[in-house]
Amino acid sequence: MIAEFFETYSIELIQTGFVIGILFIIALITNILIKKIGRKSGINEARIRLMRRYVLVSLLIIGILIQAFVFGAKFEDIAVIFSSVFAIIGIALFAIWSILSNVTSGIIMFFNFPYKVGDKISIHDKDFPITAIIEDIRAFQLHLRLENGDLVTYPNNLMLQKAVTLVEKDAIEADSDDGADAV
Repeated sequence: MIAEFFETYSIELIQTGFVIGILFIIALITNILIKKIGRKSGINEARIRLMRRYVLVSLLIIGILIQAFVFGAKFEDIAVIFSSVFAIIGIALFAIWSILSNVTSGIIMFFNFPYKVGDKISIHDKDFPITAIIEDIRAFQLHLRLENGDLVTYPNNLMLQKAVTLVEKDAIEADSDDGADAV
């Protein structure tokens, strides 16, 4: 029974091994690149792990799609399944589009964001201008600490839409140095 299975699907199993091997190599390379980019940019370890997880899930989806073709699925079959799934997801996620926008902005901010944790920034919003220190950068929002000590969560998508000025680089270290001299 098992021998018959291996005889019937020997080519597909070899192709599966090849696909898994290539995706594993791609995953290793992208993980190394994400770590290097993150550390070079001064991004904290939690955000680096989050980006690595996003890439791993994307590669897993790509691998499943490739495996469907390896085992004989036709493009038309996959297209019908994906269009149905995306229609359902599109309808379900229409109400929470801002969450997807924030996650996408978080990914963009990981690779191209001139500010890091500890920087003091000023957000030029006509309704609610903010000058604060970046305490944490998460997948959905930034945690900003105001001068009066209040914590403000600011959505990632708004961070990319508003004008932002760097007030002071590494302001957390500067604040802790100010307190060390007072005795």
